[in-house]
Amino acid sequence: MNASLTPGQTKVEQVKLLIDGQWVESKTSEWRDVVNPATQQVLARVPFATAEEVDAAIAAGQRAFKTWRDTPIGARMRIMLKLQALIREHSKRIAVVLSAEQGKTIADAEGDIFRGLEVVEHACSIGSLQMGEFAENVAGGVDTYTLRQPIGVCAGITPFNFPAMIPLWMFPMAIVCGNTFVLKPSEQDPLSTMMLVELALEAGVPAGVLNVVHGGKQVVDALCTHTDIKAISFVGSTEVGTHVYNLAGQHGKRVQSMMGAKNHAVVLPDANRTQTLNALVGAGFGAAGQRCMATSVAVLVGKAREWLPDLKALAANLKVNAGSEPGTDVGPLISKRAKERVLGLIESGIKEGAKLELDGRDVSVPGFEQGNFVGPTLFSGVTTDMQIYTQEIFGPVLVVLEVDTLDEAIALVNRNPFGNGTGLFTQSGAAARKFQNEIDVGQVGINIPIPVPVPYFSFTGSRGSKLGDLGPYGKQVVQFYTQTKTVTSRWFDDDSVNDGVNTTISLR
Repeated sequence: MNASLTPGQTKVEQVKLLIDGQWVESKTSEWRDVVNPATQQVLARVPFATAEEVDAAIAAGQRAFKTWRDTPIGARMRIMLKLQALIREHSKRIAVVLSAEQGKTIADAEGDIFRGLEVVEHACSIGSLQMGEFAENVAGGVDTYTLRQPIGVCAGITPFNFPAMIPLWMFPMAIVCGNTFVLKPSEQDPLSTMMLVELALEAGVPAGVLNVVHGGKQVVDALCTHTDIKAISFVGSTEVGTHVYNLAGQHGKRVQSMMGAKNHAVVLPDANRTQTLNALVGAGFGAAGQRCMATSVAVLVGKAREWLPDLKALAANLKVNAGSEPGTDVGPLISKRAKERVLGLIESGIKEGAKLELDGRDVSVPGFEQGNFVGPTLFSGVTTDMQIYTQEIFGPVLVVLEVDTLDEAIALVNRNPFGNGTGLFTQSGAAARKFQNEIDVGQVGINIPIPVPVPYFSFTGSRGSKLGDLGPYGKQVVQFYTQTKTVTSRWFDDDSVNDGVNTTISLR
């Protein structure tokens, strides 16, 4: 592998670029260390690509598009079939690298890969997904039909928290639709992403169809403004996502930008108590809270307030350790900077008057004393004007609000500017139907804590969590990566009646 990791590794790998099917050593003078967040060991160095290297990657995609767009759908589909088989074969090895560079537990890393694998599997259905429509005899002897055709060179910008799943949301669907792709992985943890890219090449993705550049804002801006990039897919923070959407949109590109979140779980007192508490703790503290779909707010309705002590006890029993260690529930945050930000927000909650029920600030993990650890942290007495409520913490912090009725809970969720996901825990079908009908959030779970849809459907965050009409994967992403061409045709034979000149716009 281009950037592999072995136990006791001493040599620091230099992550390469992928341009026109070749692994290229960057000529940049700017590099960033890829650091194990549990140990601070430098695993690799990633380059911030030069402007010339970004241009070369896009040019390679433009050249490859001329032939790739005409590659039969069946041939593209068979590459996806091979890719999904290779990912299955290598998933455990990739998970070890992912855990080391990102901090997730091995089990969660395998889940990261699997949820991306599901999208690759769905890409194998491109034969039916990319079908157009046909209507016969829309006028006398006239037929109309539509074609779904690829749009050109597309680009994807991915976040650190899902270095396998989100790249697999992007480039497989883009290229199976007949486009070429330039991928910019997170500079914080690109190693597992690069392993997946290598598998894509092994599966038969031709030179130039998939290219990879690394970097920060300059590379992002270059992708957003380059004339030959037709579409940008982004997942990450609200600040960067808004910038990408505006900049790329100003340069005439299609953009899907999935951004920040503040996901509420509304708990009614009739809910299954054990299952609900397990769900809240798992969704609130899993992956150290570094999921865009993490449950970061619990809204306890009526007598469900009485569940707070049980919630606290369950969270307190979670094991904080390096992701590589067996039995770990909560691993480290991605970086020291991320840890400092989370600690600052916890401090703000205390200063603003919330009650700190469970304090995870002083966690020490034997053998991993340098790790970026924050333990499960629980606040009660939270109000909607506090920073721990208004800001996405992106750490293992769960805040609890209390209301008297379901109507109050719905109003509370709908007032929040984010609309990524929400959940309701209840055994009442009537309450569930009311909630899903009235809630103004793109993804709703009923007794499901993290309502990320399977790939046959599309990821559909809304409001402040999403810019752009079409979401990643599913049917919507086929629309995003293709353009519709409508053909209206009439054929004549030698015995056709001459209708004469028609100077109207009607069809006869």
